[in-house]
Amino acid sequence: MKLLNLSGGVTCTVIGDAMQRAPVFVFNNAREAREFRTWCEAHIDKIREEAESTSSVAKLQYIDYFLSNKFAYLRFNYSTGDAAGQNMVGRATFAACSWILDNYDDKASLRHFFLESNLATDKKASQVNVMRTRGKRVVAEATIPRDVLIQNMRVTPENLTYHAGVANVGAILSGANNNGLHSANGITAMFIATGQDVANVSESSAGIIYAELTPEKDLYISITIPSLIVATHGGGTGLATQRECLQVLGCVGRGTVNKFAEIVAGVVLAGELSLAAAISSSDWVSSHEQYGRNR
Repeated sequence: MKLLNLSGGVTCTVIGDAMQRAPVFVFNNAREAREFRTWCEAHIDKIREEAESTSSVAKLQYIDYFLSNKFAYLRFNYSTGDAAGQNMVGRATFAACSWILDNYDDKASLRHFFLESNLATDKKASQVNVMRTRGKRVVAEATIPRDVLIQNMRVTPENLTYHAGVANVGAILSGANNNGLHSANGITAMFIATGQDVANVSESSAGIIYAELTPEKDLYISITIPSLIVATHGGGTGLATQRECLQVLGCVGRGTVNKFAEIVAGVVLAGELSLAAAISSSDWVSSHEQYGRNR
């Protein structure tokens, strides 16, 4: 964090916002599932009306359709204001699906319905959330001047960018949902302090990090967090200590959730820089030995 402040701070940008519920409809065969999708697409306005009738906040943005075998998976995507919104979108989607079940033309073809199919991947890391966004999709980026990096972290921009390229291969080999280092550390600390649902760290910790050497030989680094599930209203955010922490951050009141998402992303970028520099400069183990809790 000190390094980022010395470099002029972090630019953080929320570039996507969606919370999902993903019901599944079961048919006799694939053709009936295809016809159902066509019918839903033709009736999207009424489906949206039914979903939004359950909340003054939830807004149905769009539905993703995934057909497989004889199943029609519908991934409802909502904006949910300052709330994380999992329960909100569950209620809205149930209302929409109840209308669908009552009004679908070919009721005989519809065998089963389940409100959740595992395609929203609630509390689970997934590729669909990396690609399609769950919660807030936010980017944190900064340019670290060469001299500032060397003086404070004892590592050059060349070393860090080379290290990033090698680590990318390791991330691909492992099948990880994150090519960075430890975004879950900063996210978990922020979640506990501010009353977030800590179980959401499982999907919120996904990260896509990128580093390059600028023409001036400085370090540009950025991280995209594609499924950061945060709230400044509802749930644990109303607890006294957690609300006080949100107040310290200026994240209490209507319209503050994006600001909070940006702060969390800035914290994550700071952590990525710190550990990357420690590994690249071979200070990682010695720092633990000197400053670890057991010392």
